[in-house]
Amino acid sequence: MTIGDGVFTWLGVAALGAAVLPRVVAGRRPLSLPLVFLLCGIGVYLLPLPLPTVDPVDDRLLVEHATEICVIISLMGAGLALDRPVGLRRWAATWRLLGVTMPLTVVCTAGVAWWLLDWPPAAALLLAAVLAPTDPVLASEVQVGEPTEEEHDEDEVRFALTSEAGLNDGLAFPLTYAAVALAAAAGAGWSADWVGSWAVEDLAYKCVVGVLGGLLVGRLLGWLFFRARSKVLRLSHHREGFVALGATFLSYGVTELAGGYGFLAVFTTACAIRAAERAHGYHRVLHDFVEQIERLLTVGLLFLLGAFVALGGLAPLTWRGALVALAVLLVVRPLAGWAGLLGGGMERRERWVVAGFGIRGIGSLYYLAYGLGQTDFPVPAEELWAVVTFTVLASVVLHGVTAGPVIDRLDRLRGSAGTASGSEEERRREDGPFPGRSAA
Repeated sequence: MTIGDGVFTWLGVAALGAAVLPRVVAGRRPLSLPLVFLLCGIGVYLLPLPLPTVDPVDDRLLVEHATEICVIISLMGAGLALDRPVGLRRWAATWRLLGVTMPLTVVCTAGVAWWLLDWPPAAALLLAAVLAPTDPVLASEVQVGEPTEEEHDEDEVRFALTSEAGLNDGLAFPLTYAAVALAAAAGAGWSADWVGSWAVEDLAYKCVVGVLGGLLVGRLLGWLFFRARSKVLRLSHHREGFVALGATFLSYGVTELAGGYGFLAVFTTACAIRAAERAHGYHRVLHDFVEQIERLLTVGLLFLLGAFVALGGLAPLTWRGALVALAVLLVVRPLAGWAGLLGGGMERRERWVVAGFGIRGIGSLYYLAYGLGQTDFPVPAEELWAVVTFTVLASVVLHGVTAGPVIDRLDRLRGSAGTASGSEEERRREDGPFPGRSAA
């Protein structure tokens, strides 16, 4: 048996498992699909089988592109799933999470890494940028479901986490570029000359181009899908799901060629397509196809992450590095999320759920691979990978075990409150304007 035979065998097992396991764990058990396949990767690579070596340091470019594809497909799915139109008040929780929670998370994570690990500022900032965004891939347990016709069907928790994950993955790019520029400046003798060009180009220009590029492509495709005069061009009539991949890659590629952030563009494109004809059933066709592709890619990547762990990927991890990872998941993100949502009108328990479920995953792996490919950092790549891998591993375990039960309990509490409210309203209608009297 060759290595290739083993790879094909496990690819088949993984594909079948991706179809069966979601139904097995759908009963709100303390288990998740990402956790299952992560454990599978660890278990399989502990067996004496002829399997290829997994090393993100040596295979950095392959890891970068594989995670990149997975993230952009996930961003398209997240944007298509959102029923609520974009707006300042409608998306108030999202803007708070982006404008307050994310910067606080970055500052605190960088400070913890600098203090506990004694890392130079550039490496600490890179770690903070990598771990800042909520992952759109692994957060499916706490995200909105399929597209519906009613914009009010989405509860605030699922909506906030889905929209945050859709946008902050793109906003992590300027932070990564800042870490790269800081590392280059440190190697050249500590200069602040890079700040102006970073603010103009990496922060302002690329973000604006990302949003505008996404809007342009999204509106063009929305017209093509739903309003083209020719039925041949009106793709919603043909109900082909793979068109979602074309929209994803077109938006990403065009925006990147224009010098903008493709991650922002893909999510914006999905929102623009959704806005073109919000109640059309074709959105569900597109979303379901994207979801299937995303699930397959996620299964493969998590299996390989488990393989990396089994092959000793966490060997460079120190207890301080593990403490940083746990601090990010258990202290930094929850407190930053709570602070960002203060005064926003969200109920107390919902605020804690949104703050606590800032899941770290495939996006973090992408940003680390990308950042390490831009310049040399004053910390060994193996140590950076160990800390980030442990953070993702801990997030998959912690959030994978708790997401189902927590969200299920939150839904039950909402249902109880709604039932009580409905009963009270019914009693008032029966009593009429005076207690004890019939409305008749």
